[in-house]
Amino acid sequence: MKVAIYGLTCQNNVLDCIVELLDELHKENADIYFEKEFYNLIVAKRNVGEFPVFTDSNGLDVHFDMFVSFGGDGTILRATTYVRDLGIPIVGVNTGRLGFLSTFRKEDVRKVVKEFVSGAYTIVERSLVEVSAQSDIPEFKTLNFALNEITVSRKDTTSMITVETHLNDEYLTSYWADGLIVATPTGSTGYSLSCGGPVIAPTAKSLILTPIAPHNLNARPLVISDDTVIRLKVSGREESHLVSLDSRIATVASGKEIFIRKAPFTIKMIEYTSESFLKTLRNKLLWGEDKRN
Repeated sequence: MKVAIYGLTCQNNVLDCIVELLDELHKENADIYFEKEFYNLIVAKRNVGEFPVFTDSNGLDVHFDMFVSFGGDGTILRATTYVRDLGIPIVGVNTGRLGFLSTFRKEDVRKVVKEFVSGAYTIVERSLVEVSAQSDIPEFKTLNFALNEITVSRKDTTSMITVETHLNDEYLTSYWADGLIVATPTGSTGYSLSCGGPVIAPTAKSLILTPIAPHNLNARPLVISDDTVIRLKVSGREESHLVSLDSRIATVASGKEIFIRKAPFTIKMIEYTSESFLKTLRNKLLWGEDKRN
């Protein structure tokens, strides 16, 4: 069993979780690797032993059985930039508030190993979106994909922008808004949801176009097939606007065409029987609970 461990911060409660995880992994004689910066944060506070390390460009390969992310949903999004197209299954241990991606409570960290070894899980393949190379955005030459969403939005202005939108070369509409979100099913519970978009099951073969604060009030979120090629062109009072892939942002000149499509690979997420997507929905959105006093 070969396991990679990753995180962004290392408070004391995270340290305690890591020690418990290591103890459980040692029982399985696992080969354990830490992300280099995360490992440095850990050993600065506690001696957990010596382990090999990996970076975003070196040390990971297709032979890893599991990638454990300590943090929230944002940490999982960063984790995908390490895993890329290697197909290493990811599981998130939540060290803050309940997330849609990082669902395992830190108090149950030992179950991450126990339930994996017992086979009480399934692998769910999550689709991604990418900015095509023909868009020619230098910041996204190597990491041109996103697990949650690709967003175009206004920059340095309070004025709205116009997002001219084509689907498979057919004109759809021009959104007059603060921006436009192109979300995956995974991203349907993120930024898109906060802007009024629908929740979509992770395995659905769909994408969502969700306008951000549209001025034309008849503009509504639109669900489309994930084999659609989306072409966007932004115009407005400013000479540039923002394009973001999850948390990675670039400034792009207005008038430049941006091509978005489904990425050619998926991210594998470990979904434990005890922590299913539907259970997360019920807990996060308080479905099925009677809140009357």
